[in-house]
Amino acid sequence: MMTTWSKRRSLKRMNEIHADEASSPEEVEATSSDDVEALPVEPITPDPHSLGLELSEDPDETIGLLLREVATARDEASTYLNDLKRVAADFENYRKRSLRERTEMLNRATEKVVTGLMPILDTFDAALDIEPESDTERQMYSGMINTREQLLKSLQAEGLEVVPTIGEEFDPGIHEPVGAPAGEGTVTVSQELRRGYRLNGRVLRAALVVLEVKQ
Repeated sequence: MMTTWSKRRSLKRMNEIHADEASSPEEVEATSSDDVEALPVEPITPDPHSLGLELSEDPDETIGLLLREVATARDEASTYLNDLKRVAADFENYRKRSLRERTEMLNRATEKVVTGLMPILDTFDAALDIEPESDTERQMYSGMINTREQLLKSLQAEGLEVVPTIGEEFDPGIHEPVGAPAGEGTVTVSQELRRGYRLNGRVLRAALVVLEVKQ
């Protein structure tokens, strides 16, 4: 025999079923998650024992204890932050030093290669000072010019520069003079006897030149 409580429960369940069947799709859509107001989330208060704190029943003692704990935590955080800054600064200095050392190593290797090729460039320059007379010599002359220019282009891509000479004002930093011109005036380069080269702004070899004085 069904009790009064069971009857009431069955009747409530039947009413809920009828209410669900009577709801239209529009009504269902109207109760989307976007329209539901988010419930406030209360902050979780940690257990003092889990933090290693023994709080007194006296409020003043408890406040004093918490203030001391905050001050200690701030000091520790400041210490950790300073340590982290030192580590970051040391790493940045190491990175810059490593980059500088790699650059210097690359420059030394490039300088060694270019210095070894300078006698070959001198040989080309000496050969090209001879005026060709026959067609065969002119063909060889043209081929040597092209080869020298290709070699110079490759070296220039690595930072090689030819020291300017003829018509330039005398510069003891890049010009090595043969003799000393007489007279007063502006000393300029009148003739180049041997090419000079700079690599990335550094003089590898001064140009051997003849000077003249312009009034």
